This record gives sequence, structure tokens and C-alpha cells, in this order.
Amino acid sequence: MKLHTGDTVVVISGKDKGKTGTIMRVLASESRVVVGGANMRTRHVRKTAQQAGRIIRYEASMHVSNVMLLDPKTRKRARIGVKFDEKGKKLRISKKSGEVVVPVKAQKKPKSPTSESSSDSSVSSASSESLPKKQPFWRKKAGPSAAEGEVTEGSHMQQDHSIPDQQVHVRAGSRGS
Repeated sequence: MKLHTGDTVVVISGKDKGKTGTIMRVLASESRVVVGGANMRTRHVRKTAQQAGRIIRYEASMHVSNVMLLDPKTRKRARIGVKFDEKGKKLRISKKSGEVVVPVKAQKKPKSPTSESSSDSSVSSASSESLPKKQPFWRKKAGPSAAEGEVTEGSHMQQDHSIPDQQVHVRAGSRGS
């Protein structure tokens, strides 16, 4: 496939005709691409016990024939050709201007909302080393008994957890009783 992730393309047919965007994902086996900001769909997600209901907008894939590459020199749509350089490596070129098309790597969204500089991360790693070693929750002790190293309450295993005797109810065999 001649289109790659990060290429800037123009939608040439469909409801989003004329829109430009970058390719977020290439589905080569299906000859489809996902273009950022084009072919938007709405999905209504039902509420669950853990989350409230919500409406999600996402980019659906579209067929490769519905998009054309944007020429890096003229900023107009153009077809793509292939040339080989001196080392025998394939280069994609624009047919209109002859300019070499270099895909820009799509940047992934940062996982944390605040991005910290490398100097801040080195300070945080140094402070994490000085923290005491974490203990499992069943070994943690709190309150005045923590200093003594013993638990004042009895174990819950020593309590009687048996089911009390229940009366057996015998039903009569006739109807309506």
C-alpha cells in the first residue's frame, strides 16, 4: 500500500469530501485507512454498574480509494509514484512535483495529563528510593499495638461461625394449605 501512518491526505469522496487529515491507522489487509477528523461516527454506550452512560465520537475507517495524498510542495492532492535511490531503497514521490514524500510519525497521546521534564523525573526517582519498603496489607500494623508488635484482639478464626439449628417446616400434602 502506498499510504502510510502519518501521511497527510485529502478525502476525495463521501460526506467528508474536501477535508484534510493525517492517517492514524492503516488496515492494509482490508485496504482501508483511518483519517483523523474524517468519517466521524457516534456510539452510544449503555450505562453499567461501574460507569455512567456516555456518547463516544470516533473516526471510522474508509477505503483507500476515497483519499489522496497531499503534495508536500504544492499542498494539493497528488498521486504517488515509487523511485529507487542509489542504495536500492524505495522512495515515494509525488507525481505532480517530483518531491519525495516522507511520512511524519503520528504522535501518541501522553498517558499522563501532565508531562514532566527529565529533570523532574530524576528527582522523583530519587525520592522513591528513600521511601520505606512497602509491606503487604496483612502485615501492616496501626495504632498503639503497632509499637508493641502484638495484636490485642482475638483471631476471627476462634469465633464460632457455625450455622444455628433451624426448624424444619413440614407442609401438608393437600391442596390449598
